Amino acid sequence: MLYPNNIKKEYSKITNYGNRGMTLEYLIETMNEYYIANDIAYIYKKPTPIGVVKVSYSSKGKRIQDGFYKMPSTLDFNGLYKGYYIEFDAKETQNKTAFPLSNIHDHQMKHINNINNHGGIVFLIIMMNDKYFLLMGDVLLNFIKNNKRKSIPYKYLEENAYPIKLSLKGLDYLSIIDKLIGGKNEKN
Repeated sequence: MLYPNNIKKEYSKITNYGNRGMTLEYLIETMNEYYIANDIAYIYKKPTPIGVVKVSYSSKGKRIQDGFYKMPSTLDFNGLYKGYYIEFDAKETQNKTAFPLSNIHDHQMKHINNINNHGGIVFLIIMMNDKYFLLMGDVLLNFIKNNKRKSIPYKYLEENAYPIKLSLKGLDYLSIIDKLIGGKNEKN
């Protein structure tokens, strides 16, 4: 299949536990490619900072054999949209009744709080029960502040997060951001 700018992508569904969230990230990255190709927004997946210890060389090129994470990564995606700084992370759970807060690391929570305090648009895209939700950072922070729970109930997501529609281009999360920055706060 050809995507914008004649980029050819091959995709096979990844289902092993080690690659949890890769399907969700693929849907986001596909949409981001569309946004960039059509000059709508410039949002990218941030590379994880890795220190290389050992490299091997072959006819196919260089390959990292040994390395380490230099520092904890913050959130997976960031960029600009209509002059607004956006940062978000993709989270996926197989749990049917609640989203475990243990899926969000402490350094990510601190980062969400910092971006929120500095006026950036920060959120999570959560895949749960084959549905996609956009949960704003301030809503997440308020939930944690006002609850002792270690998970967010599915019903809470249905009532307080925005459903994201899946299209042929991927997950169109910016249509929700448009409503929020346009002063409209209603859900789809």
